[in-house]
Amino acid sequence: MQVDPRSLQPARFVQSDDPAIIAFAKAAAIGATSRLDAAIRLYYAVRDQVIYDPYVRFNAPETYSASHILALGSGFCIPKAALLAACARALGIPARLGFADVRNHLATPKLIEKNGSDIFRWHSFAEIMAADQWVKATPAFNLALCEKFGVHPLEWDGKTDSVFHPFDKQDRRHMEYVEERGSFYDVPYDEITATYTLHCPLLMVDDPWGKGADFAADAKTAP
Repeated sequence: MQVDPRSLQPARFVQSDDPAIIAFAKAAAIGATSRLDAAIRLYYAVRDQVIYDPYVRFNAPETYSASHILALGSGFCIPKAALLAACARALGIPARLGFADVRNHLATPKLIEKNGSDIFRWHSFAEIMAADQWVKATPAFNLALCEKFGVHPLEWDGKTDSVFHPFDKQDRRHMEYVEERGSFYDVPYDEITATYTLHCPLLMVDDPWGKGADFAADAKTAP
C-alpha cells in the first residue's frame, strides 16, 4: 500500500529526527526480528517507560511535543501518541496520529472539574502501518496506572486496533468513544487548543491543577 510521505517525515510535534527519540527508538527495538516486531516493542516502551499524567499545562505548546515528553518522562495521551509515531518514523515505519472524543466514566474528580465534563476532547492514539494496513495503537495508560485504576491494560499486536476497553475489571463503565476526529500527520495544535478554550476554559490557564497536585495519588480516589 502506498503511504503519504508525511507518515515517514519529522513534524513540529512528531520530531522523528530528534537524536534522543532516535536513540530511544533504537534501544526499544533491539532484538526485533521484523518491522512488526519492532513496532510492538516501541508500543510497550512508550506505554510503560513514559508515565501517563494529564496534570499538565494545556496552554503550552511543548506539552504536546514528543521530544518534550520523552525528556520529562511523563505526559498525557497526545504527546505519548506523538512519541510513539515519532519512534516508528525514526525506524522507517509509517505512522500518524488519530483523534477521538471519549467519555471517561472513571476519571478523577479533579479531571472532571477542570475539564468541565466527563467528555474528553481530542483523545489521541497512534496509527501505525507495521504490516500492510493502518492499525490503532493507544499507549496512553502505563501498566502501573492501570493497576491503580483497576482497568485492563491495553495490549497491541500490531495487527488489530488497541483502543480503550468499555468496561474495567469490575465491569464498570470505563471508556466510551463518542466522536472520531480523524487522522493527522502532526498534532493539530491550533484546532485542539481552540476546542479546549471553548469547551474547557479552566484547562487553559498557566496552572490549572494547583501546587502539589498528584494524578497518581488522585487515581486511587477515582470512582
